[in-house]
Amino acid sequence: MKIAVIPARGGSKRIPKKNTQTFNGKPIIEWVINLLKKSKLFDLIIVSTDDNDIATISTNLGADVPFIRPSDLADDFTGTTEVIAHATEWLIKNGFQLNAVCCVYATAPLIFLDDLNDGYHELISGDWDYVFSATSYTSSIYRAFKKNQEGGVEMLFPEKFNARSQDLPKIYHDAAQFYWGQPEAWLNHKPIFSKKSKPIMIPSWRVQDIDTIDDWKKAECVFNIINSERVD
Repeated sequence: MKIAVIPARGGSKRIPKKNTQTFNGKPIIEWVINLLKKSKLFDLIIVSTDDNDIATISTNLGADVPFIRPSDLADDFTGTTEVIAHATEWLIKNGFQLNAVCCVYATAPLIFLDDLNDGYHELISGDWDYVFSATSYTSSIYRAFKKNQEGGVEMLFPEKFNARSQDLPKIYHDAAQFYWGQPEAWLNHKPIFSKKSKPIMIPSWRVQDIDTIDDWKKAECVFNIINSERVD
């Protein structure tokens, strides 16, 4: 079975109730659940939450909430791997035969189905623990600098000061949309970012972390621009 797990706790701090806040007219998690249902990739879509409101919204949308996430896995310090490992373990203990488990964030309405499909096929066709969404930095990190105590600046990589932009290494980062994983990789808490993980590259213009209100507004703008043109 191919299972999607949406981690969605209720205690978000920077944007309260982030996972159910209205995004372009609907709770943001609704966009993600509907997208996963439309994909027909998954035998089961579950939401891992500690929050009754999130559970109710999710089940009304056709997702499953087969357990309430323990409080010790719903604090500010719990990582994604621990949450998906808990869900994977619960599924196995309850008789589910798992072939692949995909973590999809509730705040990732910019996902394209082609990317999800590509991720799954890469996972099953190669010797990978994980396949996840990634993108390139819009500016080279080798040009980064910090402020010093006097108010001036210091380059983080002064040895690269005279390097041409085209000669600097291309650097990438997590796009924070989805993470396909082998069940045993999740269960064993294997690191997502390793030599055993393959990125699915996504253009930076449709990648937006949502941690602040400004992030939220940017994501809505991008969503509204591309939504009418999406082919999935």
